[in-house]
Amino acid sequence: MEIVEDVVIVGAGVAGLTTSLGLHRLGIRSLVLESSDKLRITGFAFTTWSNAWKALDAIGIGESLRCQHHLITSMVIASTFSDKPPSEAPFKGLEVRCLQRRLLLETLAKEVPNGTIRFSSKVVSIDESEGHFKRLHLADGTILKTKVLIGCDGVNSVVAKWLGLQKPAFAGRSAVRGNAHFKSGHGFEPKFKQLVGKVGRLGFLPCDDENVFWFFTWIPATKEEGMEEDPIKLKQFVANELKDASDEMKSIIANTSLECIISSPLRYRKPLELLLWGNISKGNVCVAGDALHPMTPDLGQGACSAMEDGVILARCLGEALLKPGVEDDDEEYKRIEMGLKKYGRERRWRSFDLVTTAFMVGFVLRNDGKMIRYLRDKFLLGFIGGLLLRKAGFDCGKL
Repeated sequence: MEIVEDVVIVGAGVAGLTTSLGLHRLGIRSLVLESSDKLRITGFAFTTWSNAWKALDAIGIGESLRCQHHLITSMVIASTFSDKPPSEAPFKGLEVRCLQRRLLLETLAKEVPNGTIRFSSKVVSIDESEGHFKRLHLADGTILKTKVLIGCDGVNSVVAKWLGLQKPAFAGRSAVRGNAHFKSGHGFEPKFKQLVGKVGRLGFLPCDDENVFWFFTWIPATKEEGMEEDPIKLKQFVANELKDASDEMKSIIANTSLECIISSPLRYRKPLELLLWGNISKGNVCVAGDALHPMTPDLGQGACSAMEDGVILARCLGEALLKPGVEDDDEEYKRIEMGLKKYGRERRWRSFDLVTTAFMVGFVLRNDGKMIRYLRDKFLLGFIGGLLLRKAGFDCGKL
């Protein structure tokens, strides 16, 4: 027996649930398929810039999340190679907070109707059905038919593969992410601090009075293979690299429990694929979030742009599905196709811009060549800070 749905979203992450809630606000029901048996909170937290808060306001949950997270006032970038004082860029006119992933996903999940998210539902294949439906085959044997299929299923997206998008490329770096918990409060300033060193780059910023999110990116050596699966080795590795760092930075690593530290290789979509030949949509199928534009974390825009995707996709799809006067299935399909093409046009350049800029910023910050290091420490750290601020000025608009 086949189950028929109007809109199926694959993946209950940031992009998938933002899209689902956006559609719900417009009166459109969707079914979200999540392969895990619960919400995935891997990554702990992420920098949430003004563009993301505009998206959260558009779907009506911004205010409830603001009150649970500190407002970050500036970004401070220092280098272990330079005698210059740290470069500080104030966040004037911008709203920047470190948003805990668990709180965001739980808030999104509570706002969509009961039964919207179906857990333990892994899509294994996609094919055409009669009419204009797409047929989804799940690992448990369930078969679903849908008028609209949206892939928000991450860097290993089944939907992206069906669209013909290439597998994301390895960026040559890995990232350790962690959450430090200070039971009696951390007392840190509300600033986003980064330290560029010989081996890698460390950054941290407070989420609230007790939690501090941090990351460390580096180019892994052969001797470090297998370390990503061992949190004890990961924590010791980062601690060793910070021997000459401030006591503040050392305390953050020390207050990170082993269950709150993870590592993963960094991957990105090749920019020319996004700009020139990659299919963001085809017929009644499209992708969003990491399934569309996986990027390195050097701009802090991965999850932020996923929220932009969700709002814009819900708006474009709403215009197609809610427009009166649909006479038959063929006309409805054409409207859906045009709505998804409009979404693709709006997101293609933005995705290309963010992926490309993030990769180049990461290259400059990681490069140990004498010339790049000299230019970076003398001139580019302040420029990079300003670049991050400019990319945060995007407005996805209302639903």
